[in-house]
Amino acid sequence: MAQSLYSKKPEWLKIRLPEGESYQKVKQIVKQNNLHTICSSGKCPNLAECWGMSTATFMILGDICTRSCRFCATKTGRPLAVDINEPIRVSESVKLMQLKHVVLTSVDRDDLSDGGANIWAATIREIRKKNPVTTIEALIPDFNGHWENLQMVIAERPEIISHNIETIKRITPQIRSKADYNKSLDVLRRISENGIKAKSGIMVGLGEKEEEVFALMDDLRGANCSILTIGQYLQPTKEHYPVQEYIHPNQFLKYRDSGLGKGFIHVESQPLVRSSYHAEKHV
Repeated sequence: MAQSLYSKKPEWLKIRLPEGESYQKVKQIVKQNNLHTICSSGKCPNLAECWGMSTATFMILGDICTRSCRFCATKTGRPLAVDINEPIRVSESVKLMQLKHVVLTSVDRDDLSDGGANIWAATIREIRKKNPVTTIEALIPDFNGHWENLQMVIAERPEIISHNIETIKRITPQIRSKADYNKSLDVLRRISENGIKAKSGIMVGLGEKEEEVFALMDDLRGANCSILTIGQYLQPTKEHYPVQEYIHPNQFLKYRDSGLGKGFIHVESQPLVRSSYHAEKHV
């Protein structure tokens, strides 16, 4: 049965409020450099923990997505023009924060012929230039299946390239705008074929069955995806897809053990896990 946005959540889903000196420092740097983070735009439940540890996931190419996925809190509509200075500002912020590992992500930019790939590549290059010891994870869109654009990101050789498949095959058409389950697998396959660690993430509590999650794991391993994150779906607003079930922490442990048994080298599986959670460990 679907859970209302305003229904009482179980004890294990309580979120700690942001606080502390490190959190305030990250917040100030993000604001001063006019940056977007998926931590804020995506209403991530781990914002307090990650920002408190002076880590953040930068969202490049603006904060307006051309797609309207039914699970996502990011704004949707007509994006603003590309900011060609954004790669420099992101790189400078990484240096100010003294990050050892940085995660980059972006909105979908189906309005651009390159899907934003040139800004992706430039941002990775600038971070490498100013922060030579910082490792990088790129959490990318599917570039609408234009593989020459994906190749531009691959050519910059970030340590990890992630692409979230989000949910099982059966539910994909209900919640993902324009995205395709098999296309996402193809993205991950192309990443791994180029000798880069491929990573993906899913949400549970959308109405999936246990055996469907296991089948998804097999599909990801078939694409040589080696890192997996699993977290509870939380409905951002009443207009978004309703939560079908709050999954018990014991089930997350079962998924973790099953994933490791299937050959993933890392599986982060807890109710509040999101794509970038403990990302530094995955390198």
